[in-house]
Amino acid sequence: MAVIDINADLGEGFGIWELGDDLALLDVITSANVACGFHAGDPLIMRRVCAAAVERGVTIGAQVSYRDLAGFGRREMDVASPELTAEILYQVAALDGIARAEGGHVAYVKPHGALYNRISRDPVQAGAVAEAVRAYDPSLPLLTLPGSAVYDVAEGLTVVAECFADRAYTPSGGLVSRREPGAVVHDEEDVVQRAVRMAVDGTVVAVDGSEIALKARSICVHGDTPGAVSLARSVRSALSGAGVAVEPFA
Repeated sequence: MAVIDINADLGEGFGIWELGDDLALLDVITSANVACGFHAGDPLIMRRVCAAAVERGVTIGAQVSYRDLAGFGRREMDVASPELTAEILYQVAALDGIARAEGGHVAYVKPHGALYNRISRDPVQAGAVAEAVRAYDPSLPLLTLPGSAVYDVAEGLTVVAECFADRAYTPSGGLVSRREPGAVVHDEEDVVQRAVRMAVDGTVVAVDGSEIALKARSICVHGDTPGAVSLARSVRSALSGAGVAVEPFA
């Protein structure tokens, strides 16, 4: 039987601004990528999401980012390795402290946005992120794309591959830039079919029509996508209907 985790980005509001329905998504997903304050989120939101995740038995992950609140972490930055390592360490430690106060803990790390894409191809910045995880707790899995540069620099760490039900793929297996049209897949039926195909067959169709092998243990449905809750419910229902066991990876 195929086994897959469903993760989503949560806690991405800031102060009085809200983004997504965190509580509703926590009733559907198995892993929550919680924003740690650098691209979104604040201490109060982090605490609320962690408490709700613990209450529902959802695994908590630290969603770390470049220091880019204004750009929502989607602007690529050249950050020196020691500084990037320290900033990732800071974010993981902050969320883990809050999670522990609520009876849980950080169980994995997932970079966000531009940092996620950068470390998939840049071994220097990938190494800086890996070093932060290694320094804090080398038992924490690091979530990334299949074929990411992270695999080459994560000695001593567990690297877990994920796929995206609602993102378009390039022929090389990367994600289409959000600056390009069609980067986000909005049609619910299409997203559901892609999710089942990824989990069962381990493949996805790229934007040029080619088929890409994509073996992953976790599948992401973005929490800031319009209709994200309905989408996540449909994805989970379809996976179960296809005989796929939905379980957290960490």
